Amino acid sequence: MRLFRNRRTRRLIIQLLLLIILILVTRYTNWLDQGTKVAQQSQPGLYSIAKFDDGDTIVVDMNGTNETIRFIGVDTPETHDPRKPVMCYGVEASNYTKKLIGNNRVRLQSDSLDTNRDRYNRLLRYVYLPDGTLVNAKLITEGYGLDYPYFPFEKAQEFKDDEAQAKQAGRGLWNACQIITESDGSRHTNPVN
Repeated sequence: MRLFRNRRTRRLIIQLLLLIILILVTRYTNWLDQGTKVAQQSQPGLYSIAKFDDGDTIVVDMNGTNETIRFIGVDTPETHDPRKPVMCYGVEASNYTKKLIGNNRVRLQSDSLDTNRDRYNRLLRYVYLPDGTLVNAKLITEGYGLDYPYFPFEKAQEFKDDEAQAKQAGRGLWNACQIITESDGSRHTNPVN
């Protein structure tokens, strides 16, 4: 075994073996994925969820202060409005939002065309997951919410197109509910009996 007598060759073989072991460990475990997820979750500007109100409203912890966030441009069926009954697909939309966000922290983005807060003093925001998924759009695309076009916002056309695709594909509430249009143009799903 003259090959191993040479110090340089021995060092090279040890480095090669360590590299192979490292490749195998990272391939057959999610070690690197875990590190990436931890890095994504600890980015500045990401907020943890303090509470899920319903499908289009969450409460986040902003540096020790709870802020209610209303998703810009999407309206999910009601589940908690004391003036209204629970609406068709409201529970499903609420559960979907919880599942989609899960334990992730979220990034919030305001809209230059929209106001900062609504009449209930909720912050109006686009809500992004650490991987870049826009929760507002995902709710519409998957049929858990309706496009909410009653105020100007930058992604209005995108959300309108998302709704048209969800409707055409019969996703979510488009397959399960009746969409009711009121005289003022507002829309909602039928009440759950």
